[in-house]
Amino acid sequence: MSTSDDTASASGRVRDALRTQILRGELPPGARLMDRALAPQHGVSRNSVREALRLLESDGLVVHARNTGSSVRVLTAADVADIYAARRVLEVGGVQASSRATDRDLAEVDRAATAGLHERTLEDWRGAGTASLVFHAALVGLAGSARLNAFFTDLAAQLRLAFAVMPDEAAFQAQWMERDRTIADLLLSGRRDAAEVELLAYLADSEAAVVDAVRAAQRSAVVPR
Repeated sequence: MSTSDDTASASGRVRDALRTQILRGELPPGARLMDRALAPQHGVSRNSVREALRLLESDGLVVHARNTGSSVRVLTAADVADIYAARRVLEVGGVQASSRATDRDLAEVDRAATAGLHERTLEDWRGAGTASLVFHAALVGLAGSARLNAFFTDLAAQLRLAFAVMPDEAAFQAQWMERDRTIADLLLSGRRDAAEVELLAYLADSEAAVVDAVRAAQRSAVVPR
């Protein structure tokens, strides 16, 4: 393998690792991402880290500013609205395609919904949020498209950045687990139309809550104290 291939492989690993940390809520919006610190953590060169950060910038997860370097992106209300517009297309499309889905993909919907309830029982709200995102990724997965799955992975990581501004993460996350389970049960019983109605209501309620929180966070950041 050539040096350029080695660099691409290393930067890809770092990109995946950082994206996973964002998706799990381990890297909050605004977190600084310094190549001199990340390189030894991941066992790669600083050039590989810089390339990974450029890739994450193209994914909409990182921003770069002259003199301050790279940091995890802070979303706006417009960003959130755009994310939810995409979610409606992808997730509803998955529900509508569920009659053609494999048994394995349907089982993943069931498993992810159950995992969310388990995390809620443990009161692990970060874990509950991650489980819910996995559930909605499983809905997209019913369409059977690797490209859509890859796109939703970045979308879910962006969404996690919006969740980070919630003033009460427990109260926000606790309300969705039962609703995920309801959507899963309707879908698995073949009631696709009812599942779609429930999903659209879910996304409308979730979008309103997240947009309100993002706007409130923006106002508190600019209002003098």
